[in-house]
Amino acid sequence: MTDSSVQPNIFSAKMFAPRTPFPAAPAEILGRGMSIRDRTGLGLASVVVRKNLTIALARRVREHLGLELPRGAGRSAAGSIALAGTGPGAWLASSENGHGTFAISLSEIIGDLAAVADQSDGYGVLRLSGSRVPAILSKLVPLDLDAQAFKPGHVATTAAAHVGIVLWRLDDIDRRLPCFEVAVRRSLAVSFWDALLTSAMSR
Repeated sequence: MTDSSVQPNIFSAKMFAPRTPFPAAPAEILGRGMSIRDRTGLGLASVVVRKNLTIALARRVREHLGLELPRGAGRSAAGSIALAGTGPGAWLASSENGHGTFAISLSEIIGDLAAVADQSDGYGVLRLSGSRVPAILSKLVPLDLDAQAFKPGHVATTAAAHVGIVLWRLDDIDRRLPCFEVAVRRSLAVSFWDALLTSAMSR
């Protein structure tokens, strides 16, 4: 006899898979000096240090995550985890394939030293690479993105066409193609996308 109060589980893991907030990349943008990779599935968490605990947090991060806590607008990475400085005592942490689980595991490690909040569904992240990427982004942000001014590991919390973003530079691909990643709030992702494509399609 079946207990009628027990409802069958009609949900599946696929139903809860992360979805991109960005439209699909149009084919014509590829081959024009920029390729786009959607970083769907990335685990994201905001980290804000508790008062007077920066030194302790840096030690904990070094011991348990194997990376240095960035001071200022910098980014450090070890293995699948990275930290990007977004403000005084604040960072955006990321983990490859950590969507939905990363913030919990990070809080278990540093939660007594910093406030950790899941941002995996709060941001969309794009990886932009190619010879024209600095020029394309320079039309959107008030930054000097020349390789000597904005180097790999540099981070900026800024605005792109009036949309707030977090921008960081990665190592060049094959030592010649600039590579950036940009995080934007999901609610503003389409606005940023439209501005990015408009910049890319103009000369």
